[in-house]
Amino acid sequence: MADGSFLHRMVSQVRSTCRYYTGYPKDLGPSRIIPFTSERQFVQLLHEGRPVVVAFTIRCTYTHHLDKVLEEAAATFYPHIKFVRVECPKYPGFCLTRQKNEYPFIEVFYNPEQAASQGKGMDPNVTKYSVKVLPFNYDQSVYGFREYFNKHGFKYFETN
Repeated sequence: MADGSFLHRMVSQVRSTCRYYTGYPKDLGPSRIIPFTSERQFVQLLHEGRPVVVAFTIRCTYTHHLDKVLEEAAATFYPHIKFVRVECPKYPGFCLTRQKNEYPFIEVFYNPEQAASQGKGMDPNVTKYSVKVLPFNYDQSVYGFREYFNKHGFKYFETN
């Protein structure tokens, strides 16, 4: 039993001192992932002016792994980059507009700009916005997100 307690103390020491140990669940605090509820809520989120990482998901075994990655990435890059999870079976209209047939997938939305009015037939109560969308094709990890944000020039930290 003494060996078990020694091993337990050694592992506890590694977990408490090693910054990059990834085999132990981290205490990330409350979830920073924003659940998708409507397109209106999504547009309001875009208007905050921060990049928005959107995970389009369905229930499958890979989504469980992706959820863990998203939780850690959302906690790491909060509040500079927002993370949203869309459960496509609940919101098929929003997911179908992305014209993808393989789930789950991730896209990054950023830089909302009000689009120019297109003629007299426009409803004055409808505002159109131009949003840039980039596919996320990097490693699905916090490191992959960091490399992606660096490549595309997204600011995910405070500059003094």
